[in-house]
Amino acid sequence: MIELFSADTPNGKKISIMLEEIAFKYKLTKIDISNGEQFNPEFVKISPFSKIPVIIDHKNNETVFESGAILMYLGEKSGKFYNKEDRLKINQWLMAQMGYIGPMLGQHHQFHHYNPGKSKFGEERYFKITKKIYQDLDNRLKNSKYLAGEKYSIADIATWPWMARHEWHDIGLKNYKNLSRWYLNIANREAVIKGFDHYNNGLSIPKI
Repeated sequence: MIELFSADTPNGKKISIMLEEIAFKYKLTKIDISNGEQFNPEFVKISPFSKIPVIIDHKNNETVFESGAILMYLGEKSGKFYNKEDRLKINQWLMAQMGYIGPMLGQHHQFHHYNPGKSKFGEERYFKITKKIYQDLDNRLKNSKYLAGEKYSIADIATWPWMARHEWHDIGLKNYKNLSRWYLNIANREAVIKGFDHYNNGLSIPKI
C-alpha cells in the first residue's frame, strides 16, 4: 500500500495521476498547506523542506519526497512510463519540468493570479517567461507525440498538471496547436481524469 501525502496542487496531482495510471492501491492523506500543516513536526520528519507530495511505500517502508523522485520511484517499481531505452530523454524533460517549467509557472501564479497589481516587474517578467514556455513546448511537440518521444512517460505526467492551470496563465493555450493536442490527448485518459480529482470534490479538467 502506498500512502500519498498531498494537497490539491499541480505537484500533488502528478502523483495521484501516476498512481491511477499504474493502478496501485493508495491511501490519500490530505495536508492542508493553507493552514500550515506541512510545518507540523511529524510531517517534517518525512519531508525535510515541508513540501508536498510525499509517499510512504508501506510494503518496504520506503519514504520518498520530491515529486520527480516519486515519479521515478513509481516508474521503476511498476515498470511503466519510465522505459529504460527512453530514460535519458525522459530524465531531461522531467528535470526541465522540475527545475524550470514548474517553478516559473508557479511564480507566474503568484504574481499574475494571486497577487495582481503588487509588482509590475514580477507580473511582466513571469508572463513573458510563461509565454516562452508555451512556445518552447509547442515547438517540441511539433515533431514529437509526447515530451520524451512517441511514448507517454513520467515527463508528461509531471508537466501536464501545470498546464491544466492554463486558465490562470492568460496565455491562450488554444493558440498553440501542438501543445493543445498534447494537452487534450492526456486530459482524455481515464487515469488522468481520476487522478486530477484526487480530492474527490468533483473537480473537472479545464477545457481549452
